[in-house]
Amino acid sequence: MNTGDQIEFKWIDAKLIGSDIVSFRLEDGALVRVKVDINRAGVATTYTNPDGSPCYNVTANIMVTTIPPDKKFKAPNQNFQAPKKPPAGQVT
Repeated sequence: MNTGDQIEFKWIDAKLIGSDIVSFRLEDGALVRVKVDINRAGVATTYTNPDGSPCYNVTANIMVTTIPPDKKFKAPNQNFQAPKKPPAGQVT
């Protein structure tokens, strides 16, 4: 049922069942959070698998966040510099 070099898909909606975040506790106490989101899901309209079942195309985003046991992190100092004050007597 393939029409040339491309397979045509029909875009279908994906509904979240349960939580989109899975958490793991590592041996050293760190917490790893994995968040998954479906970008696009489709079912082939011009092709079926050899066993006759539908062929799906799904793309996903996966975001991994690691939180160390002490819950500390560092950021560059320039992100937190206070604005410069004008010299005394100068109006801005």
